[in-house]
Amino acid sequence: MTSEGWGTPPVEPISQHYIVCGGNALAHRLVVELVEHYEVPVVVLVPDRTRDHAPRIEQLPGVAAVVEYSSVTEEALRAVRVETARGLALVDGSDQENIHTALSAQGHNPGIRIVLRMFNQRLGENIEGLLKNGAALSGSATAAPALAAAALSRPNAVQVGDRFLHIAFDDDIDSGRICVVADHIDRQDLSRIRLLPDQETDSASFVRLAGEFGDGGPIRPGGARPDPEPEPDPAETGGVAALQALPSEPVVRIAWLRRVRWRLLDTLRFFTSARLRLVLITALAAVLLAFGLLWYLNRDFGWSLYVSLLDLAGAAQPDQPGGAAGATGTGGTWQRVAQVVITFCGITFAPVATAIMVEVLGSGRRGQPRNPGAGTRDHVIVVGLGNVGTRVATQLHGLGVPVVGLERDPQARGIAALRALGIPVVVGDGPLEDQLRRARLKHSRALVAVSGDDATNLEAALEARAGKPEVRVVVRIFDDNFAGHLYATLDNAASRSVSYLAAPAFAAALMGREVLGTLAVFRHVLLIAELRAEEGGGLVGMNRHDIEDPGGVRVVAVRLAANPAVHLWNYADRTRGLAPGDRIVVAATRSGLARLNTAMVSED
Repeated sequence: MTSEGWGTPPVEPISQHYIVCGGNALAHRLVVELVEHYEVPVVVLVPDRTRDHAPRIEQLPGVAAVVEYSSVTEEALRAVRVETARGLALVDGSDQENIHTALSAQGHNPGIRIVLRMFNQRLGENIEGLLKNGAALSGSATAAPALAAAALSRPNAVQVGDRFLHIAFDDDIDSGRICVVADHIDRQDLSRIRLLPDQETDSASFVRLAGEFGDGGPIRPGGARPDPEPEPDPAETGGVAALQALPSEPVVRIAWLRRVRWRLLDTLRFFTSARLRLVLITALAAVLLAFGLLWYLNRDFGWSLYVSLLDLAGAAQPDQPGGAAGATGTGGTWQRVAQVVITFCGITFAPVATAIMVEVLGSGRRGQPRNPGAGTRDHVIVVGLGNVGTRVATQLHGLGVPVVGLERDPQARGIAALRALGIPVVVGDGPLEDQLRRARLKHSRALVAVSGDDATNLEAALEARAGKPEVRVVVRIFDDNFAGHLYATLDNAASRSVSYLAAPAFAAALMGREVLGTLAVFRHVLLIAELRAEEGGGLVGMNRHDIEDPGGVRVVAVRLAANPAVHLWNYADRTRGLAPGDRIVVAATRSGLARLNTAMVSED
């Protein structure tokens, strides 16, 4: 690490600029968003100009200056001219450090817009109340839904009002379609994808019918219709993706019986060791067999259950010989054998229960990460338990999907979080092949590799495919070219970039716009944002024709000021101008939302 303060602060006085603090992947993507799409001056404060993504950031055209300080101190804030800046993004460092820096920056410039990355979302909500003009976002929370959904081969959804918006492809598109969001989809060449392509207006179909059947239309004598136009070749046009609305979030299709079985087996494994489980299972099997024998001999289920429970508790009366006055039962010798077996098994359960309590409470078993048990089936393996991996595993667990964590660093923060949820974790720095075998790869449904290194994630994906060729693979990859090769060479695979998914939301928040969520179209990002028409603002008087543009923005819903609780989906009146207080929900590309933001600001 170089000495604190080494670097080149802006030589010329600068104002109305935006400051990005951090040298990680999210900082890199955020700077690209601000420079290329919003076209604003950016000053970057990095901890080390020679490490992480700092060298790439320094090479980006349009960056006003890159300043190096080992920590974001008061001196560092003055060096990047925080007192004259319009916005500050804190996307590196711990939650505590970012909070301290945000409050310090607000002291230098009370009107500055501050966006800080916070892992603890609850704490972030409370911090927003302390900032006059700020927002707290979590990059991992923004990206986790897309990664979890990709692992389950289902679309991730963004809630808007009482509906859930998601992306559907080709044959999955139904009558709930709102608009086409992508076409020319070729999984072998994702560069052909067109986002939010130009499409026919709502009245285009009526105009076509009028031209075909109205006066002067091309109706042939005798009522013969013209030959229909040939259907386009799917190989030439590629696939299509559409934005759809669902009344509820897409469900995870896991049989309830499988969920119950996994929960019971995993709970049993959590409280017992292998030897205790063997004793319990053997004793339970013997009790069930003995009960079955009693039922067979006496043909009375209620009586057999009654006697079995008493024997199990050691309180049953012994059977008498058949001719004695107090004889019970009709099973003879075999009944007595069954009762003896149940009684001795009942005696076994008491010390075994005591041993379990001693093991759990006395040996600190709860404090150790658990390896997956033999009953773990149809689970998702999450490789890398950093911020992102922890979010993905937690979300999958909340959906009822069995999860196994895999982490090489025993000090990773995600191990404790997963342990608190009872999720088994494989920890160690041995060969990845052995770790995946311990994670029961053969019985898994998917693998999500979300460590901070592209090469490690790719290695995990390839090892998983070698061990189980049909397993679903989701890989976190920063490099777009790298991801393109992955799509072209691996079937049943998906790649996501956490910074690519999160950076547009951070950039929009820095500009004061509310992003409800992000939807992934392969490696592309679609933003779902809500904008409000303010008195004197640029949105007032604009209609759908003014707002929408091919490749950029689609108006999904409108909330009129007179009735803000109701979302008017696919608002039919395309010529009505927005009034103050009206809100619009848009689906936009990164550049489209930036252009709309520029239009709104220029009119303010």
